Amino acid sequence: MAIIDNANYDFIKWRWHAIALSTIIVLAGMSFAVTRGVPLGIDFSGGTIVVVKFEQPTSVDQVRAALAASMTGENVIQSYGDAANSEILIRMPQLVIEQGAALEQNARAIVDSITKANLGKFEVRSQEIVGPVIGADLQRKGLYATLASILGITIYIGLRFRFAFAIGAIAATLHDVLVTLAFLFFFGYDLSLTVVAAILTITGYSVNDTIVIFDRVRENLRSKRRDSLESVVNLSVNQTLSRTIITAGTTFLSVLSLFLFGGEVLEGFAFTMLVGIVSGTYSTVFIAAAIAILVGSKQAKARTPATRQAS
Repeated sequence: MAIIDNANYDFIKWRWHAIALSTIIVLAGMSFAVTRGVPLGIDFSGGTIVVVKFEQPTSVDQVRAALAASMTGENVIQSYGDAANSEILIRMPQLVIEQGAALEQNARAIVDSITKANLGKFEVRSQEIVGPVIGADLQRKGLYATLASILGITIYIGLRFRFAFAIGAIAATLHDVLVTLAFLFFFGYDLSLTVVAAILTITGYSVNDTIVIFDRVRENLRSKRRDSLESVVNLSVNQTLSRTIITAGTTFLSVLSLFLFGGEVLEGFAFTMLVGIVSGTYSTVFIAAAIAILVGSKQAKARTPATRQAS
């Protein structure tokens, strides 16, 4: 199926603009992480999350005042789901637990504070508690999983393609991870286990899209040996453009529906996937191809003097 017949766009002409844009986004994300810190979710930082549903309309400010009267600390209190349902999410950071004390003490303290404030009848809809040891362990394992996936992708691409292509694919994968993290920081999403799962999915998605184009480049290099690498790569991107648009478009619409109607629990995962799909498609066309041309051209120049000297 082709939605664009005989595409002949000069994507390679914009490679430096694309690299500059990506560099700005990545540097901005890194600056955000350095100055404000990485916003870790409860999975990694530890703490308590309680979602309560009131039978009568209750505002966030009322709940905040109720907790401030008896509890100290930087608690996060916000509406959860549809505002008409009067559901409030309360998140407390992980406090130092005395020996023998139960992890549930924060959750019980939240319920007791709301009860004493006489805000009306309510029920606890959900409760999530992560201790400091478990949070640190999950944080370490999440990092290991991400690095292991990138390492595995690097080995696979290095064995399947020439060196220049492998470097381009690896650069595109790292680009997608860093750009996605930057947008998570910009829009205030925490780094959680579901977000890490989405990032791992993105790496596979991006590499798959890149490999399709590089396979076409390899085929075209055999039949167009006299053409420059730049023209062959640009031709290959145009030949696979319909497939790229269809794949990215259908996946984007599916994840968009998940973002809009999947609820609060899946919002972070869906947002990460949306950014990753756009970034993965963009990096395949511009970043991966640009890096492959840059490295391939340098290799060709390095071989030329040696060839002339041998002759």
